[in-house]
Amino acid sequence: MKKKDFVVRFAGEGGQGFLSAAQGFASANTTAGYHSQTFATFPSQITGGPTWMQARIATYPIHTRGDELDVLVVFNEEAFQNHKGELHKNGVVLYDSEKLEVSENMRKLGLPFEKLGKSTGNARAANMVMLGALATLVNLPLDILEEFIRRRWGDVSRYGETIVPANIKALELGKEEALKSSFSVGELELPTKSKHDQILLNGNEAIALGAIHAGVNFFVGYPISPATSILVWMQKNLVGEGKFVYQASSEIEAITALLGAGYSGAKAMTSTAGPGFSLMSEGLGMGWIAEIPLVIVDVQRGGPATGLPTKTEQSDFLSALNPAHGDVMLPVIAPGTVEECFYATIAAFNWAETYQGPVILLSEHSLSERQQNIIRPDLSKIKVENRNIFSGEGEYQRYQSDNVSPMPIPGSAGSYVANASEHDGVGDTTHLPHRHVEMTNRRFSKLSLLQDGSYESENLDSGTVILPWGGSKGSGREAYDRLIREGYSVGWAYTMFLHPLPPDLLSVLKDQDLVLVPELNYLGQFSSYLRALGINAHSITQYTGLPFKVGDLVEMIKEKLDS
Repeated sequence: MKKKDFVVRFAGEGGQGFLSAAQGFASANTTAGYHSQTFATFPSQITGGPTWMQARIATYPIHTRGDELDVLVVFNEEAFQNHKGELHKNGVVLYDSEKLEVSENMRKLGLPFEKLGKSTGNARAANMVMLGALATLVNLPLDILEEFIRRRWGDVSRYGETIVPANIKALELGKEEALKSSFSVGELELPTKSKHDQILLNGNEAIALGAIHAGVNFFVGYPISPATSILVWMQKNLVGEGKFVYQASSEIEAITALLGAGYSGAKAMTSTAGPGFSLMSEGLGMGWIAEIPLVIVDVQRGGPATGLPTKTEQSDFLSALNPAHGDVMLPVIAPGTVEECFYATIAAFNWAETYQGPVILLSEHSLSERQQNIIRPDLSKIKVENRNIFSGEGEYQRYQSDNVSPMPIPGSAGSYVANASEHDGVGDTTHLPHRHVEMTNRRFSKLSLLQDGSYESENLDSGTVILPWGGSKGSGREAYDRLIREGYSVGWAYTMFLHPLPPDLLSVLKDQDLVLVPELNYLGQFSSYLRALGINAHSITQYTGLPFKVGDLVEMIKEKLDS
């Protein structure tokens, strides 16, 4: 029986180039029609340190990186020792026989990758030798990888005339050496070409593209892992008349720049991670009290403080919900897939314009680096909200009503003051008790306008529902599917609109006997918020810096169900 699913992990030292090999393997297979997903984890130093990247290829849509490895490609002894325990019983270790000796009694294939690579005339072709051997282990036609090489390095004016033939020769050498062995991990079933146009991208790229479609025209950010690539992408692509991108000297400068831009009519956005988000606290409070639309992307990482800069976590939810002192509760949207990163960003801009204030988009490291094939969005079907601009004359009491009101643009009619103090209808500072009550009520009442969030649900009559959020969606979904196949009575619910929750979903969850929330933090942050809303929610937590493995999550859910 042919395999429908294949998982390979590349492990070694940072800077050895295998991350590009893994991405190339996923990209080539996506083009061929397979579903692909990658996952990477690495230390915080610039080069060196234990690094690994995983690629999963399947003939059907996949939600996670995969639990067990069919092939483990190792580049040093430490990598072998650290990862051999995750190899499937029928899996194979692939290694450079001139750099490493694997003495264990297991399925293994040692090849002189570097020596063979150099024989092609390209000193950096070792990874292509390895990919040729890897493809042979699953009977994957080499022409899939050859086509990738031609697309990637086919520009002769940039890469020269020799790199493509050298890399193709390296693939063939890897294949020849692998054929001499008796190893196979099972033939991978041929893919069924999708009826839809597919693209392969990571979460940060999807966020940037979503912002472009939503109409972002002002981006200021400060480099911080794992959000930096959003800033870099904007610097390269948010160009032209009326567009502004700037690398600030700090996150404080970034948030204050956004306040000015939003006040002046721009669609403004920044990206950061937990430490930078903490520095934005006072600015976010001003955005809330002055009612200025803007979008903050917080790509979560392990914390607190510097914490785990290059590992994943879901521990910023409570900070995102209440980032400033005083009575503040910001809208929060948290995508769970690369595809959702695109749509969630557009939704964040729409919410910012609808209620006129800051919106927090909570991504996370596992999404930022994950490459995944998605259906190319049909932009003609995506609604984009634009600024409701004041068109009257004379003095304007912008803050006088009980709800949102059109925003004047500086230099046009309807002058008003937007400052960080409590204010009257025109924005002038006041400390009168009744005005603070009125303005507080106004700010919170605007959240009722944000009730258009969508959600997923199945088997809600079971009494027990699995409700993951953010990047734990994939593991949660595969765990749910496995439990259903095993005969467990459980339901499924999910939304990327965390605050405010879709009203119908909130009503349904209140009726459940138990809501189980898989989340990557110690405190059980999302379930504590749900309990405050009257939902009997309990978290299943993990805080290793890595996503849930599906098998582990299934066992943890079973413990809850059987207790």
